[in-house]
Amino acid sequence: MTSVVEARQARRGWSPQAAVLLVAGWLATVGNLPLWRAVWALPEHNGWRGLVFSAALAVWIGAALVVLLSLLAWPRLFKAVAVVLLMVAGASTYFMLQYGVVIDSTMMVNVVNTDPREVRDLLSWTLLFSMLLVGVLPALWLWHQDILWRRWWPQTWRNAVASLLALGVLGAVTIASYQDLASLMRNHKHVRFLFNPLNVLYGGGKLVAHTLPQASLTLQAIGQDARPGPTYAATTRTPLVVLVVGETARAANFSLGGYSRQTNPELGQLRSDGGLTYFTDVLSCGTNTQASVPCMFSHLGKQAYEAGRQPFENLLDVLHRAGLAVLWLDNQSGCKGLCARVDQVITRTLDDPALCGGGECFDEIMLKGLDQRIAALDPARRARGVVVVMHQMGSHGPAYYRRSPPAFKKFMPECASNVLQDCPREQLVNAYDNTILYTDHVLASTARWLDRAARDQPLDTALVYVSDHGESLGENNLYLHGLPYALAPQQQIHVPMLTWLSGPMQKRLGVRQDCLQKSATAPLTHDNLFHSMLGLLDVNTSVYLPRLDLFAGCR
Repeated sequence: MTSVVEARQARRGWSPQAAVLLVAGWLATVGNLPLWRAVWALPEHNGWRGLVFSAALAVWIGAALVVLLSLLAWPRLFKAVAVVLLMVAGASTYFMLQYGVVIDSTMMVNVVNTDPREVRDLLSWTLLFSMLLVGVLPALWLWHQDILWRRWWPQTWRNAVASLLALGVLGAVTIASYQDLASLMRNHKHVRFLFNPLNVLYGGGKLVAHTLPQASLTLQAIGQDARPGPTYAATTRTPLVVLVVGETARAANFSLGGYSRQTNPELGQLRSDGGLTYFTDVLSCGTNTQASVPCMFSHLGKQAYEAGRQPFENLLDVLHRAGLAVLWLDNQSGCKGLCARVDQVITRTLDDPALCGGGECFDEIMLKGLDQRIAALDPARRARGVVVVMHQMGSHGPAYYRRSPPAFKKFMPECASNVLQDCPREQLVNAYDNTILYTDHVLASTARWLDRAARDQPLDTALVYVSDHGESLGENNLYLHGLPYALAPQQQIHVPMLTWLSGPMQKRLGVRQDCLQKSATAPLTHDNLFHSMLGLLDVNTSVYLPRLDLFAGCR
């Protein structure tokens, strides 16, 4: 017995409670640099008042982390959890500082759906430094420390006491700083999403709580009564409609909408020639692809889609059920499950020396060989009508310079870095505007291809384009996208939308182009897309709402 006691006394190491305090203290201070930057920038927290409040806030965050870590302070568990939290804090610190983003469930969706190409675009030496300072070095230190664990029961009550004491501190700080805390949360709601790594834990938990119940639910059919409308019987011509889902294009940089730079020269010419309408007041459903794209193809609309948990079929299913041939071309990160029941082609991985390289392709790849891809669709469906959805790479950041070919780098010099804050803002805007210029070319080329098809074959053709969400380019020190919708600036939710109708399609629908031009300034949202596509293709179904069809008032 004496030798056991002497051996225990000879051991050197940290008690579990001390290790918990060290990790919580590090995360609450160094791991929250973005929070302190945001708080100190607020006019009501200048000077000593700001320092005192920041200290109280650090204690509040630290106490919350002590509660969590004390409950997990067990051999083989504590170090693993602490290392994960440190690494998460390091990555979150970088992205919140670099791009001005906040971490909530929406941003966690982005993280879960990030593909290797997007990871490559985000890698930088600054990210590595942040990870080393906040996460890797303290994690390595902790991993090599000896922690003096006790037996099960003594460790249990010590963990419980530590959690209760931390809860007491949490309550005391809340009461003592209630006025300042309440004011901060009420007047600066974005700050609550900067509490690192509590923001990641909350956002991840909310995402799991929303996603897991849906996984066990049966997909509900919609539009089971879908059928072709009267225009199909009135003419032997068939519709061919291309819907282009834009990526990260913001309306503020479209010259069609009044931007001072000429970023839409080819589309502008098409508008002058007639047939093209640009809608100036369109809001997105979300601030990221994972939220916006499924929402814009849903019959529910933004409010019901976000509130609902039951999964439903989408626009593509209704068009397919009506007997049309539907083809999804993806040059991005996937269709988010929308195209699971229709024909699909992934273009971003094709091997084309002129248009592809580095694991991605320029958007013109979707037009290459398109006639052959359509010819390969089901002949019976193709004879009734064809809908092609093109999911663009568009203006996906932060490596905007990768998204435009050399021939479309009109605005120079451009930012050739994915560390956006390292570039002068004019160079950043140049790189982004070059992507819009290239999108202009891709859309105009698609419209010209459709025009030729309408002239050469008995086809009534049309093009619809709308971006999934916008982008911040340094305004108010914000970059990229993905802020919670209620906090997002206009640059992230005001998106470009346009339609181009060939002469035969205008005749088929009885749509007056002058009427569309007059209605182009009316407020629209992604909610209009589902019903406008059904109206454009004259598909009759009970889920169609004429009031949301942007073409309905001009027939």
